Amino acid sequence: MKQQQQQFTMNIILWLLASMIVCNGLPLNANVAGRPAVVNIGAIFSFKTVIGKAAKIAIETAIEDVNSNPDILPGTKLILQMKDSNYSGFMAVVEALLFMERETVAIIGPQSSVTAHVISHIANVLRVPLLSFSSTDPTLSPIQFPFFVRTAQNDLYQMSAIAEIIDHYEWREVIAIYEDDDHGRNGIAALGDKLAERRCRISYKARLSPEPTRDEITDVLVKVALRESRILVVHVPGSWGLKVFSVAQYLGMLGTGYVWIATNWLSTVLETNSPLSQDAMDDIQGVVTLRMYTPDSQLKRRFVSRWSNLTRGKLIGLNTYSLYAYDTVWLLAHAINGFFNQGGNISFLNNSRASELSEGNLHLDALSVFQGGNLLLDNILNVNMKGVTGDFRFTSDRNLIHPAFEIINVIGTGYRRVGYWSNHSGLSTALPETLWEKPPNRSSTSQMLHGVVWPGQTTQKPRGWVFPNSGRHLKIGVPHRVSYREFVSVRGPDVITGYCIDVFTAALNLLPYAVPYKLIPFGDGRTNPSGTELVRLITAGVFDAAIGDIAIITNRTKMADFTQPYIESGLVVVAPVWRKNSNAFAFLRPFTGRMWAVTAIFFLLVGTVVWILEHRMNDEFRGPPRRQVVTILWFSFSTWFFAHRENTVSVLGRIILIIWLFVVLIINSSYTASLTSILTVQQLSSPIKGIETLVSSKDPIGYQQGSFARNYLIDDLKIDASRLVALNSPEECAKALKDGPHKGGVAAMVDDRAYIELFLSTRCEFSIVGQEFTKNGWGFAFPRDSPLAVDMSTAILKLSENGDLQRIHDKWLLRRACSYQGAKMEVDRLQLRSFWGLFLICGLACLIALFLYFLKMVRQFSRHYSEESDLSGQSSRSARIQTFLSFVDEKEEEVKSRSKRRQMERTSNRSTDDGSNSTSYSIRRNSEFASNKSLGATTNRGEV
Repeated sequence: MKQQQQQFTMNIILWLLASMIVCNGLPLNANVAGRPAVVNIGAIFSFKTVIGKAAKIAIETAIEDVNSNPDILPGTKLILQMKDSNYSGFMAVVEALLFMERETVAIIGPQSSVTAHVISHIANVLRVPLLSFSSTDPTLSPIQFPFFVRTAQNDLYQMSAIAEIIDHYEWREVIAIYEDDDHGRNGIAALGDKLAERRCRISYKARLSPEPTRDEITDVLVKVALRESRILVVHVPGSWGLKVFSVAQYLGMLGTGYVWIATNWLSTVLETNSPLSQDAMDDIQGVVTLRMYTPDSQLKRRFVSRWSNLTRGKLIGLNTYSLYAYDTVWLLAHAINGFFNQGGNISFLNNSRASELSEGNLHLDALSVFQGGNLLLDNILNVNMKGVTGDFRFTSDRNLIHPAFEIINVIGTGYRRVGYWSNHSGLSTALPETLWEKPPNRSSTSQMLHGVVWPGQTTQKPRGWVFPNSGRHLKIGVPHRVSYREFVSVRGPDVITGYCIDVFTAALNLLPYAVPYKLIPFGDGRTNPSGTELVRLITAGVFDAAIGDIAIITNRTKMADFTQPYIESGLVVVAPVWRKNSNAFAFLRPFTGRMWAVTAIFFLLVGTVVWILEHRMNDEFRGPPRRQVVTILWFSFSTWFFAHRENTVSVLGRIILIIWLFVVLIINSSYTASLTSILTVQQLSSPIKGIETLVSSKDPIGYQQGSFARNYLIDDLKIDASRLVALNSPEECAKALKDGPHKGGVAAMVDDRAYIELFLSTRCEFSIVGQEFTKNGWGFAFPRDSPLAVDMSTAILKLSENGDLQRIHDKWLLRRACSYQGAKMEVDRLQLRSFWGLFLICGLACLIALFLYFLKMVRQFSRHYSEESDLSGQSSRSARIQTFLSFVDEKEEEVKSRSKRRQMERTSNRSTDDGSNSTSYSIRRNSEFASNKSLGATTNRGEV
């Protein structure tokens, strides 16, 4: 026991000694003992910029926190040398080269993406990792620059967020205002790619030189104001970004209708230089900006609470770049610690090409290669830590995990958050970290933001575009028609009228803005121009839009955007018709010959079936053969008029009769309706029944010159082009139809219903035959993604709702109806296919009834005559069939009475000899049959 106490005391002493060694920074093992006392790292950025002045404080604080923490880099301290590039890319490169001479293992920076492109080439050769918390250019690829590590969010994600905001509000075109350097160009290029994924685009790129003057900004914004789009994305440095809004305010570009979206430079300015002056805040009212999202945590709250002490006496606010700068130092410390744990040594070797660099006074031969650069880079990329910005680790493509942005709206003297964007679930009002554990949801219903106060202090979503105020009129192409000028009539260079023109001007009058335009005729005035060619000229830039009788068809929608149809139309067939007069046999026309034949057969079939079912028990269906045939015929055909006299007594017979009477009711009603139409409505007849007749025939077909009907007939219906005849006017159409195919004309004409209705209003000898075989409409054509097409569609719907569209139609297209307008094409005769279901039901019912009746007869015959056959010895097949037929012909009551007598006789003669019984029974059986037949004949003669 005493020995155990001594052992426990020794363990306590050893533990205390180990704790003292650790607290005093003494190494505990060989690996720690081999670590250097200091590690040199560098930092390059501009100390006086919006980002730099806050980042400097954060980096210095992080170095102090790392060096004072015994749990990381034990026995080693980080020595940081910071150099101010002072807004100069050249100075940043020079300072980077100087760092390389001083055995620096890593460099924090540079701040500018432009400078990062240059220094990254040097870092690749010398294997010194660059960790930049502010170079967000998406083109800084790890493939090209493996030693460049971005420790903030990639601008690619920021541009994705902006693209989703634009798509969320259903805007389609934006104008990009950016600094014309690598960072600006590459960021806007990424924005263009993300917009294209959502069928949006950048309609105009307004470039500004680095450090532009106010006059230069004014010139650029004046050009922007003359553009159509009112969605402006500003991607410039924070050092002079507010100057853009100051000029925009001066030009009146921050009023109602404008949408300004700034990248995260504006949120950085708001956080760092808060509070801004009242004038500066007035210049950015209603602007939407983004801010890199960092989730709330205890580490973050602790650092935020320290910030006021760290910046005492300095008006420097904490921005998200400062948080990432702070975490960058900790990232590097963890990576260096891992580097040492893996046996890494800090050693530098002269460049193999140093002799080539020794010439001159720059002493570039002093640059040496960091031998542990690759190992340190691997450790940097594999760090997994929790920092003030949240979980801090890299993805496989070397971007930080969980990219997310806050969407901020500047209001009054401050700003408010209207939502979030994350690469996981898009736009949302929920915190991004609450969505990371759930499956991605990009449905339109899940994409939402809180209300935004837009420029002009309005909460109504801006339309996003206006008609450009450039003094240029829209060039609108109008087909110079030769025929049907009620739709479009060119009366002079500046005088164009017609139904289509009136609809267009009425729709324009409903727009909330003015649209200067000029109508330009298209065509030579001798033949109708092609609508497809007119639409194609929009894509070629000849016209800004096209109006008129332009059908909306598939190949045209691939070239332009169309408005809502303002008139419904479709291809129909027109052919000569003549009036069909009634004749003596008009009553046969409702049914086809096959229908008449099948109906007659079923009348006879049902009559025969009912006779079979009723014959044994119904005296009305018995008698001599001639009388029974007459009964069948009379009963069958009298059911047409429901005038049959015979009563049915069997269950099966009644069921068959009920089903048949239902069939007769349907046939009778259909016949009556068809005959009434034939005799009372004027009938028109034509050998052409519709498009099917034309396709199957070889006759020539007419079409209107310039119509899409030609391509449709050839491409879709596979009609040979040699059969098609172009007709240029209604008079040519009428003559060709009258002449017919035998006199050089056409058998029929295919054209839009809108034209045909006007054509037929004064030509009663022609009519539409068959059904309309295509469905389309007429609309106005505009360039792809033109917002004017959307507004014009809304205006056309308003015209339709308030009745103005119908009034315009009646003004131009209402004509006195032709005397044949009330006539109908020859009514199709009723076909067997319309009634085969009824006949099938009736036929199956008859078969089932006969089958059940036959089973009943077999059962009765077997029961009543089995013994008789044995006693008489008549067992031949012919005898049994004859006996069965005689049995079937007998009346059922007689069979039952004979069965009773036979049972009584069998009881009284049981003691008699079997042979005599059989003989007497046969004699008595024959006499009974003879008596019954005689009685039946007498009865029948009495009835006759």
